[in-house]
Amino acid sequence: QVQLVESGGGLVQAGGSLRLSCAASGRTFSNYGMGWFRQAPGKEREFVAGILWSGRSTYYGDSVKGRFTISRDDAKNSVYLQMNSLKPEDTAVYYCAAQYATYTYYYAQPNKYPYWGQGTQVTVSS
Repeated sequence: QVQLVESGGGLVQAGGSLRLSCAASGRTFSNYGMGWFRQAPGKEREFVAGILWSGRSTYYGDSVKGRFTISRDDAKNSVYLQMNSLKPEDTAVYYCAAQYATYTYYYAQPNKYPYWGQGTQVTVSS
């Protein structure tokens, strides 16, 4: 089992920044690909960003490319999402997810992630 706890959400004005954190516990964190997803009311869960278990590769959804940055610190069993130039359409609950993936990492497919955090609300005002 892997337990994930997100933090760092909040209310921010358009154009501002937030940094989300996700703390993991339970298994060898460095063996897991880590992803961030978001879900707005009435919408499907959307892939935001993913990072390979090694940290060597990162992946982003089209709507956040160039604005968001995912990173990980295996010494702290944590993954981060730096969000800049936030827009009202970024408003959603953001979820951290873990996928055991030392060979093939299905970064954008939520059904490939067995472990999820409880989510943190991000609200961007216009």
